Amino acid sequence: MQKYLLKSGWRYPHGTTFSPEGTNFCIFSKNATGMELLLYETPEAVKPFQVVILDPEENRTFFFWHVYVVGLPVGICYTWRVNGPYDPVDSGFRFNPEMELVDPRARIVTDNFWDRRKVCKSDASRGKSLRAMVCDSGDYDWEGDTNLHLPPEKTIIYELHVGGFTRHESSAVKQPGTYAGVIEKIPYLRKLGITAVELLPVMAFDEQDVPDSTWNLGHKNYWGYSTHSFFSPHPGYCRVPLAGTHINEFRDMVKALHKAGIAVILDVVFNHTAEGGATGPTINFKGLANDSFYHLEEHDRSIYRNYSGCGNTVNCNHPLAAKFIVECLEYWVREMHVDAFRFDLASILARGMDGRPDPYAPVIWNIEFSDILSRCGLIAEAWDAGGLYQVGGFPGLRWAEWNGRYRDVIRQFVRGDKGLVCEVATRLCGSSDLYETSGRLPINSINFVTCHDGFTLWDLVTYNKKHNEDNGEYNRDGCNHNLSWNCGVEGETTDQKINRLRLRQAKNVMAVLLLSHGVPMILSGDEVLRSQQGNNNCYCQDNELSWFDWSLVNKNKEMFRFVREMIAFRLRHSCLAPRRFVSGVKEKGRRLPDITWHGRKLKKPPWNDPDDNLLAYTLGGVGRSDADLHIILNMNNKKSQVRLPYIRGRKWYKAIDTAAKSPADIILPGRLRKTEKKVCLVKAHSIKVYESGK
Repeated sequence: MQKYLLKSGWRYPHGTTFSPEGTNFCIFSKNATGMELLLYETPEAVKPFQVVILDPEENRTFFFWHVYVVGLPVGICYTWRVNGPYDPVDSGFRFNPEMELVDPRARIVTDNFWDRRKVCKSDASRGKSLRAMVCDSGDYDWEGDTNLHLPPEKTIIYELHVGGFTRHESSAVKQPGTYAGVIEKIPYLRKLGITAVELLPVMAFDEQDVPDSTWNLGHKNYWGYSTHSFFSPHPGYCRVPLAGTHINEFRDMVKALHKAGIAVILDVVFNHTAEGGATGPTINFKGLANDSFYHLEEHDRSIYRNYSGCGNTVNCNHPLAAKFIVECLEYWVREMHVDAFRFDLASILARGMDGRPDPYAPVIWNIEFSDILSRCGLIAEAWDAGGLYQVGGFPGLRWAEWNGRYRDVIRQFVRGDKGLVCEVATRLCGSSDLYETSGRLPINSINFVTCHDGFTLWDLVTYNKKHNEDNGEYNRDGCNHNLSWNCGVEGETTDQKINRLRLRQAKNVMAVLLLSHGVPMILSGDEVLRSQQGNNNCYCQDNELSWFDWSLVNKNKEMFRFVREMIAFRLRHSCLAPRRFVSGVKEKGRRLPDITWHGRKLKKPPWNDPDDNLLAYTLGGVGRSDADLHIILNMNNKKSQVRLPYIRGRKWYKAIDTAAKSPADIILPGRLRKTEKKVCLVKAHSIKVYESGK
């Protein structure tokens, strides 16, 4: 292999910049005393063909090390070796010239030589490190594609795992478990009515980051909340991970989803990295700027503050880390056409450099005010593992939040807990108590009842307790606060009475979710009653327990139809997705106030009855031609007679009844039949919705 000529290079742009004439390398390290660039001919090459020793006089500008390699082609892999002081206790420095580091800004990474456990137990990572690859990311035909800017009122979010969505043998796709596999399932998403997919982490992560007891059972990190290379698509979702096609394969998926009118939301993990705590491996940040990039204890800087629960915490508001995060997000929007981001444990972004909450956290406001991110959706998981809980109070103005309060209250209400109707009413109407006083809107609330973390919808109505024994942590992992109800028997049963109740309860959850003001999010597979057999923490289960079983689409077609038609029902009725909070006041152009609350009797909601789990309300149509809706939620154990309101010149048509057998559980628009009754019967644990018409 030839040796390439060298020039001093430039300190900007950061990372690697390719051109036909050569490639510029630039990396940050304030306290390094020496730097080496190792070049490998291919991802499979065992030894570097050229080691470039950088001269501090020629190849360093301020705190940036740089070199230009003349004529270096794409496909060459590279790592860095860094020399400097090793003093973790007093200074936090962890420089080690025996460790090969992957470029934190690498656009493509390969992990075929990576061995986390050997690196953790050794002072050297030669031959076992992750590697970056030189690439030309500008050569791609977007065919006119641009970022989608869907109105939140028309957004139906579908949380899915790129690998698990098509990895099951029943998926019948050509490239299972890949970005390409998702493309093949776009017709399914469109049929269901999805308008946005929220992808579990797709930035390159460490699949080996699990406890030893879990690893010894043959499990690995499946969800992906262990990022090491934030600019690179995960190689494990590529058709050929060593081919260097990461960027274009991801772009192909985004472009195809956009053509179908489906926005792309990335679940991003800036709160911690795959390097873990003091016993974790050195991958990149530890060996370059450990003292700046992570929160360290002041009295002993070898100890990592652990607000993430994953061993380390990114010091997000250090200027270095803040710049890295913002530029990373801008890259995914500008170069990859991503439409929005969901921030895992986002409250860590709100912690200042001292670890305490900062309402003016620079990184949050820099994200909000970035020109490139100005039309990009921002969703915060507004809490962290250090006890900071900010639902309703996350810094920033346009950030939406995963509404954990909504999730908990709806779970309790649907399972039959008493005394909740007042708060349920607030949650149904966009959680004004959380958002209105700060000038935010119902669309700031991302409503969900299930997500990747916890029970699936079917397990929520099938199990009272978690069953995580197969994770290798003696069932100690996962949340114990599930707020679930097994309907009388723990686990699967042949008792058809219980199974019918479970199906009704699953429909109740979906109905409430899609009738609520705010932005709904559905967990992939809930629409076909996918089960994880009671495991509420499948982070390590890259197997059929987690994968989408496509045979369920036909097996549970009644549930699929119900969810599909509920989505269509929501999108037909503007009163279910208002731009502002309802007030109960009649305005010009409306037949009725925007909302009127009832109980069994009209205008007599059971606000002060702690034993009543029935709530009814009427939503006025937005325009004169829009239908009004009358919604009755009966989560009592007994059926009830409920009075219907009178509207001059209009009749009520039953549209939804979760207690009815399909297709009467949700009736298509052309088949609605009016009712002349003034009182309707609502069965126990069921929901009825009436639609007005002439």
